[in-house]
Formats: sequence, structure tokens, C-alpha cells
Amino acid sequence: MRGAFAGLAAGDAAGWPAARHRSALLAGWARRLHRELDAFAEERQVTTLPVPFALNQPVAPLAVGPSDDAEWLAWTALTIRENRAEAFGRLAGRDDVRARISVWAALDNLAAGKLPPASGHDNPHHFDDAAAVRAVAFGAAGLDPLEDACVTNAEDGVLGAVATARAVAALTDGAPMAEAVEAALGALPPDTAIGHAAREALAAARAAGSPFAAVPALDAAVLDHVYSYGVAAAQTVPIALALADTAVTSARRTPGAEGFGAERPGVEEFGAERPGVERVGAEAFGAGVSAAACLAPVADSAPALTGALLGCAAGYDALPAAWRERVRTLAGCCLPELAGADLLDIAGRLA
Repeated sequence: MRGAFAGLAAGDAAGWPAARHRSALLAGWARRLHRELDAFAEERQVTTLPVPFALNQPVAPLAVGPSDDAEWLAWTALTIRENRAEAFGRLAGRDDVRARISVWAALDNLAAGKLPPASGHDNPHHFDDAAAVRAVAFGAAGLDPLEDACVTNAEDGVLGAVATARAVAALTDGAPMAEAVEAALGALPPDTAIGHAAREALAAARAAGSPFAAVPALDAAVLDHVYSYGVAAAQTVPIALALADTAVTSARRTPGAEGFGAERPGVEEFGAERPGVERVGAEAFGAGVSAAACLAPVADSAPALTGALLGCAAGYDALPAAWRERVRTLAGCCLPELAGADLLDIAGRLA
């Protein structure tokens, strides 16, 4: 469970949008200047892209660290035993919350008296992955995410949450990644957009042979370059499943006298208590999350979901020490009351 939480937070921090989310803690004029510089670059055909900056302000918010996904995971873990509509209802009307469009639409629906599942279905972004991110907490606790998902999402958005929870639950129980992926696929009917994309993503990644090699294939097979929906569950959940699956498979192979493809001694099953497993876990985690971060259109949550799966499979102690330390403290960039909260302490309370 700690691996799932820390893994999600590390993937969240690794994606380029994290700095944008965390910049919400800076003065408004700094963000305004960033937008003006971006417009200047567009108008003058300048290729130097502006990044968030902290001129004459504390720079801590722009350090590598978790942002939106980790905070919503934490909020979910803290409220997981409550009625989901009531838990979300307390957020309605607040002006200090930052969230996905599906969440905002659901909060407006709840405030207007429209309860789930209508709050999630009558929603312009019912297909996004907000519920899938929250489902990591439900999966780790062995609980059904359906009631939670229906508050903010419908159709692919709900299916993505159920699939994520099933995969995390299987990994938490000690199943190998291949079984966890099959558990997730069982929640994704082939005749749905997310079910079709998941199977296409897995085939493309397995054919590529490694997470980094799979990046172009996943870009071609899964990403939607027509619409600006970088958090669509039909893209991010399949990519996470595919990269987690391929990362584990490729990390079990090492160059040797017989070339690439030789198995590491004692690593027949990822997650098993055998020599070398921790090393494979760290390698798989780094390879999978890094590859997800390379897919820029979905870098807001695909690395986080990939990190949750691989972190859960590897276990907390197998994750790089520097990342474990960096991602445990939340910034409060989306839910201010979580500023300074310890994500691992929240995971421990859930356990």
C-alpha cells in the first residue's frame, strides 16, 4: 500500500504538469507573467518555452514533488469510509479547491441537488480519469470504487476506476503484474473505447519490448491528437497498464553472455520473495514511470497511474530512496488543508 501511494506520488511529480499545478502556490502575478511570456513566444515565433518561475518568491513550490493526483489520492484515503456524495458535497462552493473538470461539474451538480449517478453522467468530462486516480486508494484497501466513481464520472471514466482498483487490489494481495493486468482487463469490455485501447496498448508495448521503446507505438495506437483531453481514462489507464506490464517483463531480462533476454537468477515472478527482486522492482519502476512521462499529452496522470501499479508491485522499500523522501510531503496546491500532510502516514492510517 505504501508502494502504491509513493509510486503514484512519484509518477505525479515526474510529469511536466506537476510544476504547473504547484505554481498555484505562487503569487498570481507570477502566473500571469508566465502566461504573457507564453503568448509572446507564440506571437514572435520563439522556440524557448517559458516554465513556471518564482521571481522574488520562495522557490519551494517549484521543487520536484507531488501535486494534484497525490492530493486527491490522499483526500480519498482520508474520507474513504464516508458516503461519497456527502464527502464531495462538502467541497461544493469552496473557492480554494483545484480539480479536474469532471469533479467541478459533479460539485455543481451536487449543489443543485443532482445526486449520483446523475452527477457523474450529466457531466461534460464524465470520461476523464479523476476517479481512476482515486481508485488507487480503494484498490489498496480492497474496496469497490464504484460508488465513488459514479459521483464524478460515467462510462469509460467509471470503467477506468474499476480496472485500476482491481489491478491495485491484486498487486496488494501479492499477485504478479500479469495477473493484475488480467484483472483490470476483466473490467474493460472489448467493445468499449477504453477496453479496445487497453488491448491495443498492451499489444503495442509487448511488441516493442521495453517501456521506452514502446513510447512511439503507444503514441500511435492510443493517444488522441485531435482533442485536448490529456486526462481521458481511455488513454491514461491503458497506457499505465501497458507500461507497467512491459516494465516488469523487460526488467526481468539482462544483458549477459547470451545477450538480451536472459532471465535474472531468482526472479521468476516479479514481487516474489527471491534474491534480485528489489533490484528488478526499482528498474521496472523507473523505466515505466519515465516512459509514461515521455508521453507529453497524457503526462498529467499516466505517470502517476503507472507509478501506482509498479510501486505497489515492487513495494515501498524497492523505490529509489530520493524519490521516497521527496514525494511524501504534500504541497496543498489543490486541497489547501493537505499542505504539509505526510502521504505515507495517510497510507498507514488506511492500512
